[in-house]
Amino acid sequence: MKLHRVLFVLLCSSFSTLAFAQFATPPKPLTPTQQALVAAEKSFIAAAKKGDPAYFKRTFTDDYSLVGFDGQLHDREETLGELGSGGVDLMPYNIKVVELGDSVAIVTYDVVVQVPAVEDQGPPPRYQHWSTTWIKQGDQWKIKFQQTTPTHWGDW
Repeated sequence: MKLHRVLFVLLCSSFSTLAFAQFATPPKPLTPTQQALVAAEKSFIAAAKKGDPAYFKRTFTDDYSLVGFDGQLHDREETLGELGSGGVDLMPYNIKVVELGDSVAIVTYDVVVQVPAVEDQGPPPRYQHWSTTWIKQGDQWKIKFQQTTPTHWGDW
């Protein structure tokens, strides 16, 4: 008799799971602002791959800063030097935009980093989470702050 009750409970729970699965809400379409910011972030990634110092000078705010995967704070000039040389191969996925107002938003995503090892330091962590704070100055979106965070500690 107990076996029948257990089977009945399992059967009911599987049907309820199927019922809820049918009513899953599809993801909301991106707003025009979110679409523009995703495109802007993809432009940043492309500039980092090829090393485009003009892009970074034009896109970083004067008070831009970056917290690197090692927790160190880097200013605009340091980052211009690093990214301007290129070779940062990023494969982004799970891109999301969080709008904080009409002129501020955060673009956050995961990346697989493929960068050659630096002498005596080895490669950076392969899997990271990146966040970029974009602010609108006039009609241009500019990068004010970025942070990279390792997500898998075993791949240093």
